[in-house]
Amino acid sequence: MDIALKRAYEPPARGDGARILVDRLWPRGVKKDALRLDLWLKDIAPSPALRTWFDHVPERFDEFATRYRRELRANPAAVATLEAFLRKGRTTLVYATRDPVMNSAAVLRDWLLAR
Repeated sequence: MDIALKRAYEPPARGDGARILVDRLWPRGVKKDALRLDLWLKDIAPSPALRTWFDHVPERFDEFATRYRRELRANPAAVATLEAFLRKGRTTLVYATRDPVMNSAAVLRDWLLAR
């Protein structure tokens, strides 16, 4: 699987392949046409309760990742939608958070690659 990560605030690039927004909320201040998305897959994002609990507190990241992976396992329809894109080639998971390491898109990518 060829999975890339990119912040929503970075410009789209030719080599991005399919671009999928994997956040439940639209990125602030970004116009819809600027993202050039193939799909906005809200249902694969962490639940609102989990996102609120995590609140981007670094000390909670490991537990957040564990809980999010549990949510992913319980959400086969959204995972199947994403995997259909992955079978076609390079897929870029687009996210809005500032931290390039401690975010749900990174957990999602790692989880998909480990499957």
